[in-house]
Amino acid sequence: MSAAADGAVHLDWREGAAWLTLDRPGRGNALVPELLAALRARIEEARQAGAAALVLTGRGRAFSAGGDVARFAALSRDSSDLLHFAREIVGALNAAVLDLLDFPMPVIAAVNGPVTGGSAGLMLAADMVVMSEEAFLQPYYAQMGFAPDGGWTALLPERIGTARALEVQYLNRRLTAADCLRLGLASETCPPAELEERVHARLAVLAGMDPGTLAMTRANVWSEERRAVVSRALERELRGFLALIARPQTRERMQAFVAPATAGRGGR
Repeated sequence: MSAAADGAVHLDWREGAAWLTLDRPGRGNALVPELLAALRARIEEARQAGAAALVLTGRGRAFSAGGDVARFAALSRDSSDLLHFAREIVGALNAAVLDLLDFPMPVIAAVNGPVTGGSAGLMLAADMVVMSEEAFLQPYYAQMGFAPDGGWTALLPERIGTARALEVQYLNRRLTAADCLRLGLASETCPPAELEERVHARLAVLAGMDPGTLAMTRANVWSEERRAVVSRALERELRGFLALIARPQTRERMQAFVAPATAGRGGR
């Protein structure tokens, strides 16, 4: 076993499979440009090394809390800074999602905890999702005044149907692990302590399959034409995100969201 780390995403090799761990547990593995850049670099490293499969998970209680709302809120007093940051982070997220779709071998999401906001894209881009029974999926966009990103409109409707995808986002529905299993968003659920064991079991089965067939199957499912459709939809999400992020009402909602945490830190 060998490992590489850059402080934001940890790469660990286990029996030919690349395990990528989002490693900002103190911030719920919230997405920031630094983490997304590290994620893209680790995906490329796994590709170049010929990984038999790629597993993506998070360290700590969350898989990922999505965009770092506190950082958005801190920048919200200057529209130009806010828009620059929004373009950078959503653009990087889009690129990471497309990197995962373009990966040549099977991708598994080991969802150890909550998946909120744009981090859903990292789950939706996986071929198989093994989900802790304590995990859930929730958008939060309508509550925050953000436009959906990370594939909530680009990938989710195809997976669960347009009407259901809209309802989940309109009403900020929390989809439990059991809900995700029922809807086909999760391949299986398990107690938290069994998550890695369940993923290893899937990797063991994959190891007995012909790697050329696995690669061709994934390449045909995520064809160049299909990825192009997703890419255009993600670009629309980016434009929508930029259109809403600097509005006064969005700024107010962000400040209200982070206020309790700020008060708990003694006003810092």
